[in-house]
Parts: sequence; C-alpha cells; structure tokens
Amino acid sequence: MALIRMLARYVHLNQGLKCLGASSQSKRLQHTATHSSSCNYQLLPDCLELNYGGLVMHFDYVWLRDHCRSASCYNSKTNQRNLDTASIDLNIRPLKSRVDENNLFLTWPDGHMTRYNLTWLAQNSYEGQKRSAMQPRILWNADIYSSAKVPSASWDKFMSCDEELKNFLSNFLLYGIAFVEGAPPTLEATETATQRVSLIRETMYGRMWNFTSDFSRGDTAYTKLALDRHTDTSYFQEPCGIQVFHCLRHEGTGGRTLLVDGFHAADAVLQRTPENFELLSHVPIKHEYVENLSEHRNHMIGIGPVLNVYPWNNEVYMIRYNNYDRSVINTVPHDVVRRWYTAHRQLSAELRRPDNELWVKLKPGKVLFIDNWRVLHGRESFTGLRQLCGCYLTRDDVLNTARSLGLQA
Repeated sequence: MALIRMLARYVHLNQGLKCLGASSQSKRLQHTATHSSSCNYQLLPDCLELNYGGLVMHFDYVWLRDHCRSASCYNSKTNQRNLDTASIDLNIRPLKSRVDENNLFLTWPDGHMTRYNLTWLAQNSYEGQKRSAMQPRILWNADIYSSAKVPSASWDKFMSCDEELKNFLSNFLLYGIAFVEGAPPTLEATETATQRVSLIRETMYGRMWNFTSDFSRGDTAYTKLALDRHTDTSYFQEPCGIQVFHCLRHEGTGGRTLLVDGFHAADAVLQRTPENFELLSHVPIKHEYVENLSEHRNHMIGIGPVLNVYPWNNEVYMIRYNNYDRSVINTVPHDVVRRWYTAHRQLSAELRRPDNELWVKLKPGKVLFIDNWRVLHGRESFTGLRQLCGCYLTRDDVLNTARSLGLQA
C-alpha cells in the first residue's frame, strides 16, 4: 500500500532472553512459550509486552481486562460488551499468566481468568493496526486504471447474483469507481440499482435527481459549462459518501466525465513533501453553499481539513477538495496561510496532471458509482440536451453491504 510505505515497522527480534528467577527483585517478569511459533512476553510495570510472529506489541492492563471475551464480560451473540468498563481498577495487574501455542491466559486479582487468542491480539494491537490498511486499495492514474481492464458489472447479474455484487463492490473499494452496464435508461432503474448497494441519502437536492442544464438550482452543475475536478457536498459536515450518475440521454457533443484518484495525488504529496501533506491533513478549512432562489433557500457550512487521515497509520480516508465551494479562509493564522496555499498548490498540480485524468463518456445504460471521499469528478462543456439522473448513497451502508459479503471495508 503506497500510503503506508513511510510507516515504521514494529519488528524487533528478542533473541537470547533469559527468564528472571523467582527471587529477583526486578518488576520485569519475562516468560517464553516453548512451542514452534515464536512467542515471548513480559509483564512490565505498566503494560504487557508481547513478541509474537516477529511483531512486538504493548498492551495496557486496563485494556486487557476491558477486552476480556469471556461469557460474563462479552455477549458473543450480540457482539456487545457486558463488562462495565468504569468498574475496572485503573491500577489493575494480572496475578498469574501463562501462554500456550495459540493463547495467552491472564488471571486477575478477583480470580477471573481471561483467554486471549494470540492472532487476535496481533490483529488488534496498536502496532498491528499501525502497519495495516483499514481498506485495501489500488492507487491509480489513467494508465494504471486502463491497463487493469476492470470489468463492469452486468445489469442482469448485478440485480440477481450476490457474487456479481461482491465483485462490483470489490472493484469499487479498490479503485473508488465502478460501473454497471446494460441498465434500462430510466430514473426508476437507476434507483433500483443503487438500492442493491446501499440506502439513498436524501439531501436538499432531493432523493433522486433528474436534471438538465436549465439552471433550476443555484449550482454550476446545472449549466453546460465545464466543471473542474472536485468532490461533492464539501459544505456538509460529513460529505456524502458515494455519488451515482446515469446519463439518460444526450443530444449533442462534449460532456465527457473526468475522474481523478484523489488518494493517488495525496500520496504523491506525501512522498515528495511530507510537511505539505501534514498541513493539508491538519488545517481546518470552511466550505460553504449558499442558495437564494425563489423555491430553494439553503445555507450549508462544512469544516474540515482537505485530507482526512487515520492518526495511527497516516492512511487517507477522505479528501475534501472543491475550489468552487471553498469559503473564506479564516480558520488559519496568518503565519500558516502562505504555507497552506503552497501545500494546496502542490496537491492541485498533482490532481491536474494530464496522466492522472481518466475521461469517460457516460451513455444511456451505463451507471457510474463514485467514492466521493476519494475520487474527484468533473466534466467538459457540452452542447445540446443532456439529461442526467443520480443520487447520493450513505457510505456506512455501502461498507456494510461489502462486509456482509465478506469483503474488507
């Protein structure tokens, strides 16, 4: 994973360790499991140190007690915690410990014993999470995506076969875009396709849109003008997760759709100028939408950095980039403003590189799903009547569908 390349690997080999005698006055108690897979652990004053599979991990004792999965502490049927976390002694330490080939056993002061699967501990440790990606992805430019020859889903199979839906969502998670081909060119069929994936997120634009270039709303999208690359609803506190487009008809020229992988551009900034990446991922910026039409009055404000990252592994999970809707910059002190503009300029240059631009001609029957937290979209100007329909989808429900089909999301 390109965005994770810079992360440090927590790999330390503990060789030649000697067990401390029972009469030792040291507070460091070391234990070595005698089995084929390497596993060493130490009870340190403030945490348990575990070396398993070449990964050195540290677990706070309160954390260990809080994550007991025994029947009295955790309901395995509902996957919910029974234990009252606030009742745990913040100075708790285990009285006894042992390890076998697959598990660590701790006995607590009240006599309660907890069994932890070693693989589970490795997967859920901070150190394990730090070197893992939350969601597998393939960063792309136009050549990478075109060369991958990612298949579109077939409408008939997509609507009836879970395996086709799973393949569609797998491609969507990897690339941030996916297509369904052969759909009936109607708003109703488009709505049916989206409901196969997620719940529709209703906004002030309605549940499903069906629009032309009649400027019926106070937005440049409702014109024939070209649109530069951007993410939608940057002026929402939580921008819409997925966007769906279906061109029902176009009687004219132009109008190709532009797609750019924002994560690929962000990774380029990270690799070349980490301090610019840091600025873009920490400085909050306002985006604003003001609409004053006779039938529509809206004033939306969303605040957040251009790049949103998970702090434990620096993985980007959302890009909020819309130069049309970016509001007055009044959340940045004057001595940071110029550096932010420099960082923003570098990101914009990456997003505008011709080799990062994927141009797609939408046509009746071809439904496009876009990860609005990752892939920027735009369009070239056009002539004639062009009718588009689409909607936004709730991100949580798209990921829920993917996980229910066995995908990592």
